[in-house]
Amino acid sequence: MAKGDKFYFENFTACAVLAKKAAAYLVECLEHYDAAQLEAMLAKMHEFEHSADIKKHEMNEALAKAFVTPVDREDLDLLSHQMDNVLDLLEEVLQKLYIFDVQEIEPAAIEYAQNLVKACELLGAIMSEFENFKKSKKIHSLIVECNDVEEICDKLYLSSVRQMTKRDGDAFDKICWYKVYDCLEACADACEHVSECVGSIVMKNT
Repeated sequence: MAKGDKFYFENFTACAVLAKKAAAYLVECLEHYDAAQLEAMLAKMHEFEHSADIKKHEMNEALAKAFVTPVDREDLDLLSHQMDNVLDLLEEVLQKLYIFDVQEIEPAAIEYAQNLVKACELLGAIMSEFENFKKSKKIHSLIVECNDVEEICDKLYLSSVRQMTKRDGDAFDKICWYKVYDCLEACADACEHVSECVGSIVMKNT
């Protein structure tokens, strides 16, 4: 592999590290939730998202200038976009809590966020293997494992929303939590999309 090709894989690995940090911070925010501190939480979460944006811009610049890339530049661009989307959606969870002025956190939301940490950890492991994907003996199983986490999140989403629908309570509060759970579900889907994109690239190039 050409020396310059390492940039692409290092960029993806750095983005995965940011995603894991952002997901872990989301768990921290939910476990020690204080609605009065939401603006401060948002500011810190935005630092992770902004750092990911910088990585995406660096990728865009490199792809625009590159004559040859290690795999199709369209695939690298798509993967970069999907990695960035994970960070965007993690930030959006806190934004939803802020917009709707949520005062208390549903226990299932914490469990959901913990699963997002697992998914982002797996993305980090996948990206660590990505540079040498033609020789890797782990990357396929890591992709499957990431998809398994998304299935766990799907089940948690269904059970959480169903329980919320069945119980008594304020209608506006329920609507707010529907939006939050939808955003958490979108985060899980985004992680799966990243892993599946890597899987597609591997399949096309081996």
